[in-house]
Amino acid sequence: MTTATRDAGTPIGASPPSFPADAALVTSGLTKRFRGGQVAVDALDLSVPRGSVYGFLGPNGSGKTTTIRMLLGLITPTGGTCSLLGLPLAQALPRVGALVEGPAFYPYLTGEANLRRFDAADPTASGASAGRRIGEALERVGLTAAAGKRYRVYSLGMRQRLAIAAALLRPRELLILDEPTNGLDPQGTREVRALVKEIAAGGTTVFVSSHLLAEVEQMCTHAAIMRAGRLVADGTIASLSGGRAARISVETPDAAGAARVLAALGLADVRRQGATAGDVTAELGGHAPEQVNAALVGEGVPVRGLAVVRPSLEDVFVGLTGEGFDVDG
Repeated sequence: MTTATRDAGTPIGASPPSFPADAALVTSGLTKRFRGGQVAVDALDLSVPRGSVYGFLGPNGSGKTTTIRMLLGLITPTGGTCSLLGLPLAQALPRVGALVEGPAFYPYLTGEANLRRFDAADPTASGASAGRRIGEALERVGLTAAAGKRYRVYSLGMRQRLAIAAALLRPRELLILDEPTNGLDPQGTREVRALVKEIAAGGTTVFVSSHLLAEVEQMCTHAAIMRAGRLVADGTIASLSGGRAARISVETPDAAGAARVLAALGLADVRRQGATAGDVTAELGGHAPEQVNAALVGEGVPVRGLAVVRPSLEDVFVGLTGEGFDVDG
């Protein structure tokens, strides 16, 4: 990235001293401070496993795009180190595809013609194989039938897929996508989600930033959660959700009786919604739901419904930050 140095003398942007063989992207203490003292990214430590779909989560303004710009050498960090594929940035970039802040194409050109312009701008791309590579990229994103249509008639989902095709004109080991489903309708979102999963299944590591927690939960294998420039949690999707206790929810006309039985069983954090009838919830802990149900019925508590509610990524985020996911917008 750059040759500026931290106080300790480590070159900013230099590769970390040791790069894990199973990692595609690593940052250590990565920091960006703008003029005036605003810290957009504060000592970020990430390790993205190879072959993963890694969700980079956070509200608008949490530092996601600034981080991606530093990773790609578009802006200069003021501290810390980062490395892609264990290589210096200049060597890594030909192996990295990226979509940052939405696609930009000529509206009057066809999808195929736009990709030809992208390909021609790459000094390392062979002109002799351009037709084949463009055709393969269009097929990979499901746009072969629309290759001859002008970009201006493409739907938002098709435009995002064309942008991903541009990033895949050459074989990529790492694909970095900044808010790829932003502004898409449900159909377009499903298209991009399926495409990301397909790309990852082919062995490419995908690093995708988003503020849509439910979308990341369906698409990603790992995630990191940012809040005001700081990393507040990271890990596999299962470990992030599993870090918070599952709850059991009982719908009953006898809320007081249900609360009493749950407490007697030793379930923690028993909560009632309604003085008489309503839902009663508690942390399930190591209890089996069927045992809880049997105890309720055995004590004469009518059970209209019983469900185990497992925490979502949004639950994890709110638990870590104490705020909803619309902050810092």
